[in-house]
Amino acid sequence: MKKISNLSFWALLVSVVTLTSCDKNKPYKTAVVEPLAHFAGNEVQSYSVVSASTAPYRITIGTTDVSKEDRTVSFTVSSPTGATAGTHYTLSNTTGKVTIPAGEAVAYIDVQGIFAAYETSGRKDTVIFKITEPDVKVAEFQHTLKLFMRGPCFEGDIVLDDLKGDYKNTHEVFGTSTYGPYTTSVSAVSQTSATTGTVTITNIYDYGWNPITFKLDWTNPNNRLVTLDYQSGVGNAGTLNSAYAGNDIQVDYDGVPGTYSWCDQTIQVRMAVGVVGLGWFGNRLIETLNR
Repeated sequence: MKKISNLSFWALLVSVVTLTSCDKNKPYKTAVVEPLAHFAGNEVQSYSVVSASTAPYRITIGTTDVSKEDRTVSFTVSSPTGATAGTHYTLSNTTGKVTIPAGEAVAYIDVQGIFAAYETSGRKDTVIFKITEPDVKVAEFQHTLKLFMRGPCFEGDIVLDDLKGDYKNTHEVFGTSTYGPYTTSVSAVSQTSATTGTVTITNIYDYGWNPITFKLDWTNPNNRLVTLDYQSGVGNAGTLNSAYAGNDIQVDYDGVPGTYSWCDQTIQVRMAVGVVGLGWFGNRLIETLNR
């Protein structure tokens, strides 16, 4: 590689410094942020109207700068699910405009859900807010906000997977005998139709029994049913009475359904219990599973 003499190197260095130096007293242009209006937070937000006293949901509209004057931001509201102002919600800003005060960069739209519209119906809505001109220019980002609205937990919205896991506060009644609390577990679930499914429960009776599968039916969300089909090979009947040791336990529907609550995470199961080839006990086994 060619060498640069010391004299040439220093001459080059001085020329570079000279070229890159600046006059600190000379004014330079500064970037000016263009005022743009946009929503704050996620593009999709959720609001649950769980009671008549549920607080309003606050939507924030912001700008990219601060002004010395009040500024107005316009917006529109629509709903693909049919939610309407006055029936499903009310707005703090009924004119479709909000004012961002001088010296500030945000303003708010308060959405008050109307509990009567969501209390028992399981209704779910999407309300879309969109910033519009001509007031402050609309940003190319976060100019639309989707607000998902729903009422309290609705049993008809069951997600079976949510029932899986341990129920550490399980109580049992078998005739006049009671037992618990102890731990059972929903080890598997299966959806069999739009409004039916199954849950497989382990450790029923807390005596080494095999898992038992029960049927869930939420066709009527206000009357949720738990039943079961006949199953054998449940366990050693000696756990029920030493006289039947070595025989298989059988279980079946006893004619009275149990129930469950997806919202409360509870399951009550009822069953007839017997010994294969011998018959059935007169008492019914009732298990109430709580988290």
